[in-house]
Amino acid sequence: MQRIPWNTLQPGHFEVDLVHHSGPNPSGQYVHSLQMVDVATGWSERRAVLGRSWLVVSDAFRHILEQLPFTVREIHPDNGSEFFNYHLLQFWGQIAGDIRLSRSRPYHKNDNPFVEQKNSSLIRAYLGDERLDTVAQTLLLGELYEKMGHYYNLFLPVMRVAEKITIPMTDDQPGRVQRRYDRPRTPFQRLCETDAISDQQRDRLIALRQSINPRQLRQEIYALRDELFSLPNALPGVTEDVHQTLHYSWELEVPSQDSDPPLALAPTDGPSYNDL
Repeated sequence: MQRIPWNTLQPGHFEVDLVHHSGPNPSGQYVHSLQMVDVATGWSERRAVLGRSWLVVSDAFRHILEQLPFTVREIHPDNGSEFFNYHLLQFWGQIAGDIRLSRSRPYHKNDNPFVEQKNSSLIRAYLGDERLDTVAQTLLLGELYEKMGHYYNLFLPVMRVAEKITIPMTDDQPGRVQRRYDRPRTPFQRLCETDAISDQQRDRLIALRQSINPRQLRQEIYALRDELFSLPNALPGVTEDVHQTLHYSWELEVPSQDSDPPLALAPTDGPSYNDL
């Protein structure tokens, strides 16, 4: 139970959160956005999941872990039950045993300030508070997030706090903390300034970036968002099949606490930072 220090220099320490897309009616099953933000570089990843069962959450985590171009050292979510349950803890022990799992302090929402800020600028700013609750919406939102990952990680500069200066209280001014920021650079540029990325991965990302027209990519992002809002919501009484949203093929039976959770089988084809 802790918070990741704001001045962490080593990439791989990720704040994690789940954004709800229930609209004005939080009942039933609906789409969530799982977002991970690296504190050191600002690198961010998002995946759309239908519901928040261990099945869909662990599938999204595995997808992100296998596509990231650098090693994940720590996962730091809040205290939500979608992150801390028997099956997901068992998943971390079996699939990613070298990753440190920490959590926020109770009633300290600002223990995850980086991902909370990105929840606003990279999720709510695009999707608002609309309800999303179908397989088709989940899959299309997944396509949108793939393109957003390329755009924001490879092309959009971010600033990072370089120094915090405490200004003491005076007779006419309250005490405050003044933040000084460093030179804006993209998450990819910040990552390349460290030894967390291999030469091979760096060359692949450079080739990927050179193959993309950022203006066209941004237009595609907005076109997908408009298409997402044109899709109908789920019909009353109709249950959507979450297995159609998974990136991996899974066994259908839910494990008991005396058994291991079923592991992912073969991934489906999809875009990756590792494959051009």
